[in-house]
Amino acid sequence: MPIDILMPALSPTMEKGNLSRWLKKEGDKIKPGDVLAEIETDKATMEVEAADEGVLAKILVPAGTADVPVNDVIGLIAGEGEDAKSAAEEHGKGASGLPSAARQEPVPPSPAALAPGQGAAQRPAASVNGQREPRIFASPLARRIAKEGGLDLAAIAGSGPHGRIIERDVKAALSKAPAPARVEEARAPAAPMPLPSDELIKQNFVPGSYEEVPHDLMRKTIARRLIEAIRTVPHFYLTAECNLDALMSLREAVNEAAPKDKEGKPAYKISVNDFIVKALALALVRVPDANVTWTESAMLKHKHVDVGVAVAIPGGLITPIVRAAETKTLSVISAEMKDFAARARARKLRPEEYQGGSTAVSNLGMYGIRNFSAIINPPQATILAVGEAEPRVIVKNGAPAVATMMSVTLSCDHRAVDGALGAELLAAFKTLIEHPMGMLV
Repeated sequence: MPIDILMPALSPTMEKGNLSRWLKKEGDKIKPGDVLAEIETDKATMEVEAADEGVLAKILVPAGTADVPVNDVIGLIAGEGEDAKSAAEEHGKGASGLPSAARQEPVPPSPAALAPGQGAAQRPAASVNGQREPRIFASPLARRIAKEGGLDLAAIAGSGPHGRIIERDVKAALSKAPAPARVEEARAPAAPMPLPSDELIKQNFVPGSYEEVPHDLMRKTIARRLIEAIRTVPHFYLTAECNLDALMSLREAVNEAAPKDKEGKPAYKISVNDFIVKALALALVRVPDANVTWTESAMLKHKHVDVGVAVAIPGGLITPIVRAAETKTLSVISAEMKDFAARARARKLRPEEYQGGSTAVSNLGMYGIRNFSAIINPPQATILAVGEAEPRVIVKNGAPAVATMMSVTLSCDHRAVDGALGAELLAAFKTLIEHPMGMLV
């Protein structure tokens, strides 16, 4: 039998992908590790590698195809001893020789054909650690939708490759499930009012007075995740004003002391944002109860501080993560962020470089923004919105004085971080920023 090449799920948020280009053509020999194609996800452009050896028998999804669902078959590999042409022709038929359209909806056996006590939930058992348990093949997305809908995967027939349960199978089962079986849906709050349709919105504007620019995967994902975050995470906001005079002086001294190469280029150049990342990480070390993630059953208290840093890229933004930022020097943080920013703009970040994290920094100060409030990016519990560093008149020792000030706003998930705890965290950050020498020892 030919081996299916499936559209991979390259990130937890990915449901569809764009097949940018094929790097192999039909008839090419394939070995494990060969790069077959490039897939554009909601976050980056990733390479699909072959896991099997053989010949690329058939390309089923051509280059440039958009919105290919995860787990759809995009190509076929003919295995050792198989004729590539025959394998490609066989794909259009099922095991019984019927066209594939005839097997889109598998028909479960009738009750009469089942042995007593047997049902849809009865599946071949797999041995795990000596225990015999049912093994159900389903995509991660199908499992999540089934869990949210209160459905038992064992009762669903799969229409994916080799009987795998995929998204459409679960959605079909949900549409047929009786109301009493969907307990979670009954407990859920009322659905929000639907948004107006595209056509209704367009009626507000004169035809021809606008240009339609279709949303790409990144923009669709950003929209969906931000709506989910603002609806499901109870936000509250805390603002502080930080005096940066000491930090600016220290930054200048640190950069002047940087070793230089033969061409006179410094080994590093620390930015204000690098200090902010380090200060937030150390503040969470001082206030460990805020370095958490909320789950419905427990609070996850993190042993390290992984700080996401929002990076603007064409068409949206991405948040690469500085892992264990509390353990890294300012020069290491600076080098990592320069590398992340360059690869983010080229959409070359790996999923593990932007997934997770316990907090984040969003800095719009370079755009002249004095203050703003940022939306938390789950599963993180906090995000720090950073404004412009600018000279302002303040009161110092009872008299007016000019200082470099910066406004910061901490957004907190109230389920995980209460008001007093958030205030303690922001106070720790302010202390570190205003006494930056403490970050160097």
